Amino acid sequence: MSKAYNFDWQIEVSARLLKGDYFDRWDEENGTLEQNCLFRVDSYGFYIYWQSEGRDGQVIELSQVSDIRPGKAPTDTKIASDLMANSLVYGRGNIDERTVTICSGIDFVQISHTNITGVDQATAKAWIEGLRKITHNHKANNICPTTILRKHWMKLSFMLNVNKKIPVRSISKTFASGKTEKRIFEILKELGLPSGKNDEIDPTDFTFEKFCDLYHKICPRTDISALFDELSGGKDYITTKQFVDWLNETQRDPRLNEILFPHYDTNSALRIIDRYELRANYRDRGHLSCDGLTRYLMSDENAPVFLDRLEVYHDMDQPLCHYLINSSHNTYLQGRQFGGRSSVEMYRQVLLAGCRCIELDCWDGKNDTEPIITHGKAMCSDINFKEVVFAIRDTAFVTSDYPVILSFENHCSKPQQFKLAKYCEEILGDYLLTKPLESHPLEPGVPLPSPNGLKRKILIKNKRLKPDVEKRHLELFLKGLDTEANYDNDLDSAANVEGEDGPAVFVDTVKLREEDDEAHPELNVDSNDDVNRRTLLGQLGIKFKEKTNLSREEEEALMNRYQYKGATTNIHPLLSSRVNYAQPIKFSGFAKAEERNIHYHMSSFSENVALQHLRQNPIEFVNYNKRQMSRIYPKGGRVDSSNYMPQIFWNAGCQMVSLNFQTPDLPMQLNLGKFEYNGNCG
Repeated sequence: MSKAYNFDWQIEVSARLLKGDYFDRWDEENGTLEQNCLFRVDSYGFYIYWQSEGRDGQVIELSQVSDIRPGKAPTDTKIASDLMANSLVYGRGNIDERTVTICSGIDFVQISHTNITGVDQATAKAWIEGLRKITHNHKANNICPTTILRKHWMKLSFMLNVNKKIPVRSISKTFASGKTEKRIFEILKELGLPSGKNDEIDPTDFTFEKFCDLYHKICPRTDISALFDELSGGKDYITTKQFVDWLNETQRDPRLNEILFPHYDTNSALRIIDRYELRANYRDRGHLSCDGLTRYLMSDENAPVFLDRLEVYHDMDQPLCHYLINSSHNTYLQGRQFGGRSSVEMYRQVLLAGCRCIELDCWDGKNDTEPIITHGKAMCSDINFKEVVFAIRDTAFVTSDYPVILSFENHCSKPQQFKLAKYCEEILGDYLLTKPLESHPLEPGVPLPSPNGLKRKILIKNKRLKPDVEKRHLELFLKGLDTEANYDNDLDSAANVEGEDGPAVFVDTVKLREEDDEAHPELNVDSNDDVNRRTLLGQLGIKFKEKTNLSREEEEALMNRYQYKGATTNIHPLLSSRVNYAQPIKFSGFAKAEERNIHYHMSSFSENVALQHLRQNPIEFVNYNKRQMSRIYPKGGRVDSSNYMPQIFWNAGCQMVSLNFQTPDLPMQLNLGKFEYNGNCG
């Protein structure tokens, strides 16, 4: 564009982090303890870097850091005793209070925990606060190629060997892709730098300019050179007029508004030349060299994304159903849908990534003690519901202040449902939206509140009792008359749930295969442990293999035995009363939904059913999404936790297009890119 845009992506790093502090770094997995490491952060906020006496320098890339947490003392007795001995010598305080844990990784599953213990509690607190301010800087993921080159150069400058020098071997590894070491050594020699395989370079000699020269010799931009030759007609410069013509005819997006984004003229072209042309004699004549053109094309002015849209730029005062919502499916799983491992950490990582709708599959715990979260009867491990709520409280509003929706798949008994409600109230506190806003009552025709109106609020999505039934049952419960005799039994409970009284409508009045239609098809037999798994697989004629992952044969056999057990309709009145703007109901057709005109009702569709609706009722589906929310989830056959392409459902206005965050495939990458815009607010 002809108007200059200042891409302000940096977050100021505190003076204390720039100067650095000494920490003891320890790792229980490999039993290592590295003492007296000087930890620092660079001025750009790219890296946490450190080096101790007699060891090579190390770095953690801040773009890969997901969380900074107060740490805890190690359970490894040797590491703990060494840290404690150090504490006694120097009179330091409790290890827990002095420890910081840095969580980092390139995906949501493989997370590394770097534990560092400082000299006192104040040091740990200063680093926790300082690092939290500069993490989750999504703008830094969109820096220009020139800044990325500087980032690579800085990493080499921090990873010094024990002699405080840059090993030539490290440089060759940086450029190893598709290039032979011999060629890299030759170019280093041409630049007057040490070039032997075992040589080392003084950091003061390896300047950023030298690194750029090395880069352009190893990875020449032949595409830019060809463009320059075409524009210059064989000369060693481009004139201002040639540059203006090319900017307007080729480089400028013709779809841009000519008033907001006027065409380039001589002045705007000269501004670019003055900024990117380093030769003074060329600048004075208004000429641009090939190097100047390269610097311009590798700058922020030619970013492949709309840099100004990385801030919150949408109007956030429209009804909630007017926005796409970053949504997760089976949030707790780290791997496959069968036999997968459940993890509390996944909730932390997904929320810290900006997700605003997470799924909790709630079941009664063993011996009816505590409610758990698991992919019921699919041989997945389980996690404690209460621990998940604590994780949600700690991470819900770190990345974004906009509302979080807890999508409950509720299979719990009444007593366990009471615990679900109480834990949410007690742990989430004021975050939990327990009743509708006065400005947006739960009445037909009243639109949903806006994201701004629900800032820092957590909503529960769960089936709700009809108002009169809920009121009667809640009064009985509060009077202490909460017995099963006071409630309708499970067979009749569906009639008491809002939106459950009536037949479900399927496309073409033909029900799809159950494994494609349901979000959570569950096996009727309990297969959570090896004993029941042996029995189940024996019935299927499959040899049981102890403590191994499910084979493809086992998965296919289990899928054939799949029978869905839907979420309970026997709802505890206290849990029911905490549901407001996200009330799931059985889908009874677009015409019925329009007739009801209840904006806080929503329905969920498997990807296959949603596609059928898009083929047969596209206009009705879009109009439905204008009024109320819909949620799309992967078909049951995706046992490998693969994802579907979300774009087609976004195009129809489906708000919650839920994906398996544990799988970094193309659909998930598209989802991450989509929600990086608008301030990564979810």
